[in-house]
Amino acid sequence: MGRLKPIILDNYKPLRELVFETLREAIINGVLKPGERLMEVQLAEELGVSRTPVREAIRKLELEGFVVMIPRKGAYVAGISLKDVADVFEVRAALESLAAGLAAERITDEEIEELERVLVQQQSLAESDRLEDIIRADTDFHEVLYRASRNERLIQIVSHLREQIQRFRTASLSQPGRLRLALEEHKEIVEAIAERNVEKAQALAREHIENAEQSMINGLKERGELIGD
Repeated sequence: MGRLKPIILDNYKPLRELVFETLREAIINGVLKPGERLMEVQLAEELGVSRTPVREAIRKLELEGFVVMIPRKGAYVAGISLKDVADVFEVRAALESLAAGLAAERITDEEIEELERVLVQQQSLAESDRLEDIIRADTDFHEVLYRASRNERLIQIVSHLREQIQRFRTASLSQPGRLRLALEEHKEIVEAIAERNVEKAQALAREHIENAEQSMINGLKERGELIGD
């Protein structure tokens, strides 16, 4: 494979935790793709560790639904089903719509300026292939919206879905042309929020998530990575 960077030891975390986080991030970011077999020896060599922490990490990833174990065949990156996508995006559309509506009521001038700065950053990334930076900027945009909602329970619920949202965000934004469309949708959401137009902000946020869902489904189908129906 040769796509993973060696582990850099952190005094505050056990090695098995660092290996787990590295592999989970690789799955979320699409470096390790749905249906790909996870070979302990190869992963250990790439990460510069023994097989033991890799084996422990794979077991933990299985418990979190990122890996499936197939008898007599081994460990594979879990595929993504249409039901998985629908379930997550249904919840996310509701949360994003709620967050945008609350933000339209409660956002500060400083937070509106923060959203504008993120839009400028996204604009500069629109023609690049720096997917990690693109994902980070998109994440920053939505984090500001959640914060501006001033609803701690909403923020907690979103945090519980963080890994799944991030995996799907990567799959959606990696689609050709999706980033530029997402940027235009973000601009419209910010305008509605700045105008304190609650209903418009809610509708635009929901539409934004629904468009992201469709983009992701189209991409997964094209690559043959979508399982079930």
